[in-house]
Amino acid sequence: MVGWPEYVIDLLGDLLTSAYPSLTRALAEALADALWFIEGTEDEQMHPDDAVTVLENAAGLLGLLSEDQRAELTSLLEEMARAEADPARREFLEGFAEGFGLLDDED
Repeated sequence: MVGWPEYVIDLLGDLLTSAYPSLTRALAEALADALWFIEGTEDEQMHPDDAVTVLENAAGLLGLLSEDQRAELTSLLEEMARAEADPARREFLEGFAEGFGLLDDED
């Protein structure tokens, strides 16, 4: 199998670097995409119990983040929501922090 030419790898690296200024931003985008997909799946696509398990596990893991990490992720989600053109996805992003337990009760 032939690998990618060096110039293609360099170009992709440049594109990813400019699209995602930090690893945290890239991971936040990937997490939001995955959870948005799972939350929107129909019963025929994914068993509802499996979807709930994945979403609850994600919330549990996010609950282990430090206060600073939760604040950083919440800020990134707010940025993502402001930039989102799809109203349904924007609503998902706006409710993400509360829905996945990133906010303290006082927030």
